Amino acid sequence: MKSFLFLSPSLSSIPCHLTKTSLSSLSFQILQTLSSKPSSLRNPNFFRLRPFSSFNSLISTSVEDPGLRTEKPRISYGEIHVIVGPMFAGKTTALLRRIKTESNNGRSVAIIKSNKDTRYGLEYTVTHDGAKFPCWALSELSSFRQKFGVDAYDKLDVIGIDEAQFFGDLYDFCCKAADHDGKTVIVAGLDGDYLRRRFGSLLDIIPLADSVTKLTARCELCGKRAFFTLRKTKDTQTELIGGADVYMPVCRQHYVNGQVVIEATKIVLESQEIQCDSYLKEASPLPS
Repeated sequence: MKSFLFLSPSLSSIPCHLTKTSLSSLSFQILQTLSSKPSSLRNPNFFRLRPFSSFNSLISTSVEDPGLRTEKPRISYGEIHVIVGPMFAGKTTALLRRIKTESNNGRSVAIIKSNKDTRYGLEYTVTHDGAKFPCWALSELSSFRQKFGVDAYDKLDVIGIDEAQFFGDLYDFCCKAADHDGKTVIVAGLDGDYLRRRFGSLLDIIPLADSVTKLTARCELCGKRAFFTLRKTKDTQTELIGGADVYMPVCRQHYVNGQVVIEATKIVLESQEIQCDSYLKEASPLPS
C-alpha cells in the first residue's frame, strides 16, 4: 500500500493507519481520487510500460511506406512425398498414379527421370506393366528449370522424380522446389542397393519429407513379402541398369540364402577360371 500511495501524489494524503471507523471514509476518498485522475491511472505508460500496439512492428505482416500501406505477398510452400522400396514393388506405378490424380484435379505436372535409365527409351517413364507417361530425362535436376522454361516452371504445380537414387543433387533440388518455389515434389526410387546399403542420396531427403511410403514386392522364390533386391549376376558395381534378367525381389530368408549361393557360385566360377587358364598355359605349344 505504501508503494502505491507513493506512486500517486494525490493519494499520499490518505492516512496509512486505518481504523474501522475510517474505512468507509477512506474508500470514498480513493474512489474520488481515481475518478478525478483518470488520465494518470488509465494511461498505459503510467507504470512505464509500452502499450501493446508498440510491438506491432515486430509481428506485423504489412510493409510500411510513407502514405502507403501494402500487404506482403503471401508465400506458398510446397510438399515432398517419398516412395521407396525394392525393385518390382510398384514405385513408378504409384508415382504415375499420383501424378495423374494431380493432373485430373487441374494442377500442372511434369516428371523427371535419370537419363541413365534407357531401358524403355528416354521420352517416357515406363512401369514394368507397360504404363507410361512423358518425362524429362536429365543427368542433373538443377538443369530442369532452365530446360523446362523459366515461365513454364513458375506455373508448374507438381514435379515427379523417378529413379531418384541416380541424382546426386536430389537434396538441394527438393529443398528449393518445395521450400522456396512452392512445388509439390513426389520422389520415387530405391532406398537400398543389391547389398542392402544406402543407394545415392535418396535417404537424405527423408527428413525433408511430408510423407514416406515403403512399398514391398512379392518374393520371387516363395511369394512372401519382398523387402530386398537380389542381383542374379556376379557384377559388383553399384549402378547396374537392368530388369528381371539381372534382379529379383526376395524376402529376408531368400536374400540371405541367395547371397550365400551367389558367393559360393563366385568361388566355384573363379576356381574354374583359374583351372582353365592353367590348362590353356599347359596345353599351349612351347616356342621353337
